[in-house]
Amino acid sequence: MSGIYIHIPFCKQACHYCDFHFSTNMGKKEAMVLVLIKELEFRKEEFKDEVVQTIYFGGGTPSVLNTAEIDQIIGAVYSNYTVVAEPEITLEANPDDLSKEKTMELANSPINRLSIGIQSFYGEDLKMMNRAHNAQEAAECISLAKVYFDNISIDLIYGIPGMTNERWISNIEKALDYGVPHISSYALTVEPKTALKAFIDKGLIPPVDDELAEAHFHILVQKLEEAGFVNYEISNFGKPGYFSRNNTAYWQGKKYLGIGPSAHSYDGIRRGWNINNNAKYIKAIAQNELPMETEVLSKTDRYNEYVMTGLRTIWGVSLERIKTEFGQKFYAYLAQQAHKKIVDGLLYVEKDHLLVSKKGKFLSDGIAADLFLVNLS
Repeated sequence: MSGIYIHIPFCKQACHYCDFHFSTNMGKKEAMVLVLIKELEFRKEEFKDEVVQTIYFGGGTPSVLNTAEIDQIIGAVYSNYTVVAEPEITLEANPDDLSKEKTMELANSPINRLSIGIQSFYGEDLKMMNRAHNAQEAAECISLAKVYFDNISIDLIYGIPGMTNERWISNIEKALDYGVPHISSYALTVEPKTALKAFIDKGLIPPVDDELAEAHFHILVQKLEEAGFVNYEISNFGKPGYFSRNNTAYWQGKKYLGIGPSAHSYDGIRRGWNINNNAKYIKAIAQNELPMETEVLSKTDRYNEYVMTGLRTIWGVSLERIKTEFGQKFYAYLAQQAHKKIVDGLLYVEKDHLLVSKKGKFLSDGIAADLFLVNLS
């Protein structure tokens, strides 16, 4: 099974922390929809032997599209690819876009999963992040979405400067009160060339506190697990039956096609990424050119990626797969590097899988990096 990711590179305004590719100029939106459809048609041979299980609209802010535009793009997928009978079709949406009319229209479209960018239920947090919605819209859109959708995910951000443990707990409890079956939650990170980085450098916003973020993470895990959620990937929590099929495929190394400017693709051997410039992307696709760079992943690259993604999930890293797919040298190296982490209680082995312990969860990316190798073939 495979997935198709469609990048919608438009936002009403720029969030201070965001370094994803987007534009606040909507002037090229109609032209973009047409070339997204053309890229889908252009690349169908790449997926001729694949069955599409998930379609994911990410961004940017995909909810700036109207439902007719969304239907056009989904129609192009069905016209050019083999799709399972009941695919998961996700739309990322901002609360300020989810009016009653828009939500009803989406419910009548092929979209069957909403991923709503709440980030916080508190106005001061939203203002600091320069989100386009307010606290009231954050609350109202979930109540409305639940009337029309069963499969809903919301995003929350922790480690925000000035956010106390009490306010973070309140954010979590508000999310739980709405009964959503999936929550994605991320630590606020300071990316280069973002407004947040500039504000911190100028002393206008306090620096991000890693110890605070770690405390918030452990609170999050405890609260959500008590509420019946499974922390199936470090940043993702789902009730049974509501894990994101799209994201799970990424972490399990399945193939996916990335459509749109800056979108990434992966076929198990090669990784490719489209140009992150809207005008150049539109021009190239219109001229039947694919503005993509690619790289062939070495065995070492594939090993490192599998270790990184595997340790972030409840499925862990299969030691048998390491032996059979990568060989004895890779297995011996992994066993050697993992030994101290196991002794320190950060990793453990269960049913021939290497997993991160609760103690090591927040540190999983750093732990994985210590298991990476550079030159082994």
